Amino acid sequence: MTDIAVVTGASRGAGKGIAVALGCTGATVYVTGRSRSSTDSAYGGTIGETAALVDEAGGTGVPVPVDHSDDEAVAALFARIGREHGRLDILVNNAAKVSGMVAGGFWEKPLGAADLITVGLRSHYVAAYYAAPLLIANGRGLIVNTGHYGAVAYHHGPAYGAQKAGSDKMAADMAKELRPYDVAAVSIWMGGLDTERARADIAALPPEARPAGRRESPQFTGRVIAALYAAEDLMRYSGRALIGAELGARLGVTDVDGSAPLSLRYEKGGPPELHPSLW
Repeated sequence: MTDIAVVTGASRGAGKGIAVALGCTGATVYVTGRSRSSTDSAYGGTIGETAALVDEAGGTGVPVPVDHSDDEAVAALFARIGREHGRLDILVNNAAKVSGMVAGGFWEKPLGAADLITVGLRSHYVAAYYAAPLLIANGRGLIVNTGHYGAVAYHHGPAYGAQKAGSDKMAADMAKELRPYDVAAVSIWMGGLDTERARADIAALPPEARPAGRRESPQFTGRVIAALYAAEDLMRYSGRALIGAELGARLGVTDVDGSAPLSLRYEKGGPPELHPSLW
């Protein structure tokens, strides 16, 4: 049976890569985001382009324009999936409103930086809220919040850290409540990604300041998610924040070029242990 997946914030970047990787498994992937024209973002990309790449990969891409600050639009998305399929296998919460990522203290940056807590944390909750009945109806499911070492290490400032740490704890609490239904919830920490935004930011740096070393492809996390959902012991991982590179190694997943991304645990820290009340 074909897997049904939703990847939010998939016009470009990590979401786009995850959607395409799930398409490689033959999944039907609902691709959400606000970008319908390549001019909607300085970094290009649209939900239609991503959906077409899902098709090319062997899946079925379904572009759905959704502003994840609009609860009614999110509810309509999952109502549509309920009508068309009556179930859901995988929800990937990746949508985030990233702004104000400039140097300086948080009080010196645009207040819009806090929008990441609305679209990036609250929006994860709302999407999971409407997805949960479909995942439960399926009898097996997976919610993934895309995470980062910024949950425990300094990265981009307080709003970013709060969003990442909050996403981890949200997954843990959702996992506890969903465990009786065989629906897992996890957070997967991604490393430095080779995205459109990252390439532009790196190109703007002086040559001597550009980071060396290989970056993870956006598809790698999608490959890990597909392998995790297919794993017989999926529920063993539920509730945890997981470093994607480490989970990939455990599940035998490599990046698109055959390489194995490296964990940054000893450079940036690792996920904290869960309290026994979460099991």
